[in-house]
Amino acid sequence: MFESIIQYLEGIHPVQAALYATVFTWLVTAAGASFVFFFKTMNRTVLDGMLGFTGGVMVAASFWSLLAPAIEMSEGDGFVKVMPAAIGFLGGALFLFALDKVLPHVHINFKETEGVKSPWQRTTLLVLAITLHNIPEGLAVGVLFGGVAAGIPEASIAGATILAIGIGLQNFPEGIAVSMPLRRMGMSRRKSFMYGQASAIVEPIAGVLGAVAVSFFTPVLPYALAFAAGAMIFVVVEEVIPETQQDKNTDIATLGFIGGFIIMMSLDVALG
Repeated sequence: MFESIIQYLEGIHPVQAALYATVFTWLVTAAGASFVFFFKTMNRTVLDGMLGFTGGVMVAASFWSLLAPAIEMSEGDGFVKVMPAAIGFLGGALFLFALDKVLPHVHINFKETEGVKSPWQRTTLLVLAITLHNIPEGLAVGVLFGGVAAGIPEASIAGATILAIGIGLQNFPEGIAVSMPLRRMGMSRRKSFMYGQASAIVEPIAGVLGAVAVSFFTPVLPYALAFAAGAMIFVVVEEVIPETQQDKNTDIATLGFIGGFIIMMSLDVALG
């Protein structure tokens, strides 16, 4: 089945493939958000384990799918070779840091409001928080497909597809993490689902923009890959991991993280 998907994506334009791949990640988020139709609450231990899994996938994807290829395709030796990855990585982290300080949003636990003061409802702020964190995920998939369009040898349809699968896997608990708190607050199942899936609609947009930008400006690819990695790591350290430490499920969350890392690493190495 995986081979069939690769063959199909290889037969279409990489930018179009980026759109399809990021629509897939969006739909997986919607699948997670759909849990709200069947449950009003979710066991906190299970949620923490799933969020830990999300963090593990994102960290593994940041290295195996983004940083390692960025370094490999950079020219030169020593510090010169690693410089584009270092600059891009720092840029991605600073980009998310700036958005985190400017864009009003609230964390999943509804205890911490960040960004500029806003009269918006806390439900809107929660969706904005998850949407903010989905930008680098869509961008990561898009820039890899853009590298294929630009003819970069280190970029492949298989690698980009594996990354999209990994992002999709970790989007599932993200959809749950948005819709369930909204349902607990008294919002209807339908509205909770709509808010949950809408948080990932930015991924196809970021994916297509990333693919187009890289396909036209090939030299930025190492920087763009590392940029996406830096943004993803910022999300994991600033949001995902701290959220899993709010209750007494730290061991479960840590094991979830390890499991997510192993799965993403195995997919990338074995199939990429």
